[in-house]
This record gives sequence, structure tokens and C-alpha cells, in this order.
Amino acid sequence: MSTLDESQRQVAVTAHDLPLACPRPGAPLWARHPRVFIDLLKSATGEAACPYCGTQYRFTGERPKGHH
Repeated sequence: MSTLDESQRQVAVTAHDLPLACPRPGAPLWARHPRVFIDLLKSATGEAACPYCGTQYRFTGERPKGHH
């Protein structure tokens, strides 16, 4: 798994972590909010922020084949 530490405000994500949802499994109770799926592959930069908590997610590595 990539660097998915809920105490961080910036998280690196790889193809293995897709589909990406925030909050991540195992997040502490205080960090919970309604689950939202974040599509990093739509963005040309491969970055997106959670609309609830503001955590920045950044896609790293090779993009998966067949994703739209």
C-alpha cells in the first residue's frame, strides 16, 4: 500500500489504491465524514482534494490501463 496515513494532509496514491475513497479504512473516529469517492485520473495533474476534510491526494506511478 502507498503512503495512506490519515494524520497527513497530503497522500500519495498508486494504482493499487484505486478506487480511492475518503476517509480511508482505519481512519480514527474523529477523522470520519461521509464517504466520498475521489477520481484522481480525471485531473491532468493527478491531484484532487476531499471536499469534506481537504486532504490532498496525488496519484503517483503508472496510470492503470483501461481506466476512463
